[in-house]
Amino acid sequence: MNNNNHIQTAVILAAGTGSRLQPLTQQAPKCLTPVGNHTILQQQLNHLRSHSIHRLVMVIGYMGDHIKHYMADQAPDFSVEWIDNPQYASTNNIYSLWLARSAITEPFLLLESDLVFDGEQLTEMLELDRMAISPRQNWMNGTHVEIDADNSVIRFIQPPEDIPTDCYKTVNIYSFSQTSWQRALQSIHKMVKAGQLDAYYETAFARLVAKGQLKLHAVKFDPDRWYEIDTLDDLQAAKQRVNSMKAAVQAGHRG
Repeated sequence: MNNNNHIQTAVILAAGTGSRLQPLTQQAPKCLTPVGNHTILQQQLNHLRSHSIHRLVMVIGYMGDHIKHYMADQAPDFSVEWIDNPQYASTNNIYSLWLARSAITEPFLLLESDLVFDGEQLTEMLELDRMAISPRQNWMNGTHVEIDADNSVIRFIQPPEDIPTDCYKTVNIYSFSQTSWQRALQSIHKMVKAGQLDAYYETAFARLVAKGQLKLHAVKFDPDRWYEIDTLDDLQAAKQRVNSMKAAVQAGHRG
């Protein structure tokens, strides 16, 4: 068990069907979709390696065997604890995260498996109780947050609420201390026991933040250096984003 504040574990949620990315996801789970020269998952693994994270808790469901085989072939340097979500077709990420509770025994980084991003942005996220956010752009939908002058998250804004123009989009990357995780888990547990299996874990976090029981420091991601992939249009946009990030890195090296 890790007794210090250095995050050595990442929890990756990869159970969903990726139905909006069909027909690509009829042959493989969403996280194994290529974006540029690498799959989404491979890009995330590369970033985790660069930050010395080699222990994973992976929640799988749809085509989970594909992910297991991929990890065995492409990432044997990772120690993986597998969690199966047999109800992946009828539940949401709150249930997947709840299923992983017994495997989460130390501070951890939480990732959704449909994100591409510049790995340098993870550096600040490896401090405890962080939440990745991004300045709002036209393409962004879903949950947003408001922050205060100290970059602390003060309110979650979830559809169908109106989204203020000065708020920030959630990137779906978090880091948790054990103390904060136990508080979050209590809220998640209540929702699961109440049958809210199709909810998002952000709803549980939002309730705690509103009560002042969960403190998360916002880490601002550059909106041009990450993308969430849900649809075929998202995939094309993400490919362009990845190419732009590569070009920027190469230009920096030349400079």
